[in-house]
Amino acid sequence: MLNELNALKELLNPKQQFLIVSHKSPDGDAIGSGVAFFWLLKNLGLDAALCFPDKPSDSILPFASSCPVIYFSEAPESAREVFNHASVLICLDFNGPSRVGEMQPLIDGFTGVKVMIDHHPSPESFADIMISDVANSSTCQLIFECIEGMGLTHAIDQHVAKALYLGILTDTGSFRFPSVTPKTHEILAFLMKTGIHHWQIHQDVFDNNRLEQLQLKGFAISEKLTLLIDKGLPFGFIALTKEDLVKYNYRTGDTEGLVNTILSIEGIKAAVLIQERELGIKMSFRSKDEVYVNDLAKQHFNGGGHKYAAGGVSFDNMEVTISKLLSLIPILF
Repeated sequence: MLNELNALKELLNPKQQFLIVSHKSPDGDAIGSGVAFFWLLKNLGLDAALCFPDKPSDSILPFASSCPVIYFSEAPESAREVFNHASVLICLDFNGPSRVGEMQPLIDGFTGVKVMIDHHPSPESFADIMISDVANSSTCQLIFECIEGMGLTHAIDQHVAKALYLGILTDTGSFRFPSVTPKTHEILAFLMKTGIHHWQIHQDVFDNNRLEQLQLKGFAISEKLTLLIDKGLPFGFIALTKEDLVKYNYRTGDTEGLVNTILSIEGIKAAVLIQERELGIKMSFRSKDEVYVNDLAKQHFNGGGHKYAAGGVSFDNMEVTISKLLSLIPILF
């Protein structure tokens, strides 16, 4: 990675205009990565802009408020303008242009230098400088390691630290996933020493549930949960229709963590949350121990991700999607 870091550091000069982008439906690691890199560049005296395909969930959105952000879904012309103006494109927390949704033509058509920093498996060769570490806990941890490797930790202020902490917190399941290493905790200690309130970050992300959000989760667990333990398979799933989501006034992020609730049930080693949306059926896969879900999501449901956490989509109806899923589950075990 040394050559890539040297090449990236060479780019960090006032002659360049930087644009930072991340993936569609940005999570904590995407928002944290983008905001952290924005403030890193600002602290180095460099010019930067930040653009996401769309807004994150309500619990993550406030973390983007410390800097100006363009959301392509709301201001496509403004997004095109900053793309045209930029000379360096910093692509964070995604491994291929298709992950940015309708913003993809802007990525594909960008004529300046493209930089990718990401930890997802099977990265596509779309950038000039590619910094990929699939074993890393999060893109935010990888960004810290890049900053450290370039000798720029002096540019980490509370803005950068808070954003990096957010990404590591959310992408490690509050530091409990196997990807967490001693280095992860060393980085967290460094970030905390900047004076950030780590407990406040956790509270803002996880302790701001709307009543309807909790009611939806309660309904999902009590009425829509299916377990296959009695059939000899350590698997469970929840399937929510559009009508279910409308009934509880669904907002983006309301079902966050629900698939992990299924996985937390005694005896369960793999879980899927299935949600019917306007443009298809969204699927969130989780697993643990020796069971891996990324290949299932990639090969059969137009998705992919990490070994223990992946996403997918089905363009069949709910009945066909569930039938297909159930036919494939035995191959996991």
